[in-house]
Amino acid sequence: MLVYNTSQCRDVQDWFNWYAKELKVPAIGISSPKNVVDVSEGLVDDVTRQIEALVPTLEAVAGARLDIDRLRETVALSRRCSQLWGDVLETARNRPTPLTFFDGTIHMGPAVCLRGTPEAIGYYELLLAELRQRVADGVGAVEGEQLRLYWEGMPVWGRLRQHSEMFASLRASVLASTYCSSWVFPAFDGQDPFRSMARAYLELFIVRAEDYKQAYLKNMLDRFEIDGIIYHDAKTCPYNSNNRYGMPQRLEAQTGVPALVLSGDLNDLRCVSDEQTKINVEAFVEQLLERV
Repeated sequence: MLVYNTSQCRDVQDWFNWYAKELKVPAIGISSPKNVVDVSEGLVDDVTRQIEALVPTLEAVAGARLDIDRLRETVALSRRCSQLWGDVLETARNRPTPLTFFDGTIHMGPAVCLRGTPEAIGYYELLLAELRQRVADGVGAVEGEQLRLYWEGMPVWGRLRQHSEMFASLRASVLASTYCSSWVFPAFDGQDPFRSMARAYLELFIVRAEDYKQAYLKNMLDRFEIDGIIYHDAKTCPYNSNNRYGMPQRLEAQTGVPALVLSGDLNDLRCVSDEQTKINVEAFVEQLLERV
């Protein structure tokens, strides 16, 4: 059986239905809205009913009844994991930042794959203590930090180390991102698991309207004292590429924070030009250093 969520990318339900037909397995899922302006109670009602409707089918597949107490416990643990992960990301507000976006793409693993388990909570409690000690000791992730940058969009997974080293060599800390923050779900509530899950997923940045996204990014630029923002135009992931409808130009006009758009992809490295990326980043950093 395949389980889909249509909020994640374009035509995903059709893709899953086709793939399920090829594999001769059923496909079930949730059709949640995109371009959400306000998370209304009506939208929460709709997605809640869809989640609840999955239960009988999943019980039949699993051969076991849903343990609602276990679900409540798991959602409560997920909330605690999200809180700790959010606290980890907040340490980047310090100067110098104790971690970068590239560190975050690795450390977000438990929040993605182990959310709802005590192991994830233990991981982030340990990590948070270490980061707070680094802050107290004045230890930065990038030696001689001169610039503070924001990464908007997906990482280039096949270039994490290369990009991390490139920015570090320029004394530029890419220290905050929408992507890593997408695994913080403050709406989770163990006492109301279905409805709180629906609300949490409807509040995700990726499914929100342009006005919400612009306000969110402005707040992030202010809170993390960002000198420049980098938009990654990931060719195969349009819903995580927010540079295509004038966002960089509008946000720069509103905030005065310069922007750079890097063309590439999260997985297909044929879309990535290492030389062009290096040239563009170096020129952008040079321009920013003239402003600070």
